[in-house]
Amino acid sequence: MTTPFSPVVISFFIFLQAICSATIENAADCAAVGTLISSCTEFVNYGYPDPIPGSSCCDAMTVLGTYSDSSEKRRWLCNCFMALINVYSSNATAISTLSGFCGVVLGFTIDPNTDCNLYVI
Repeated sequence: MTTPFSPVVISFFIFLQAICSATIENAADCAAVGTLISSCTEFVNYGYPDPIPGSSCCDAMTVLGTYSDSSEKRRWLCNCFMALINVYSSNATAISTLSGFCGVVLGFTIDPNTDCNLYVI
């Protein structure tokens, strides 16, 4: 029997929680973002199956979309995603396509070159 969380994913959650310990009022902390994204682990790690609206992965992305209702929250969420991309740099492409597959608008582009400070508007 395999576990849904690889040692890399578990290490990521610990790392993400450490670097994103600050929280913003009414928003989940980065560890919670990592927990939500964990439902996309197969896609992030292996590139399949593609997330589709209604899947647990897309449901998680939809929840994250509700966190981007202000510029401060967008910047914070963007920084959480950039931390995720830094940890999973080899899987950056998969991470960057999650919102598009799920049809979720986050208010910023998930990309290794995104400057989260541009979302302070």
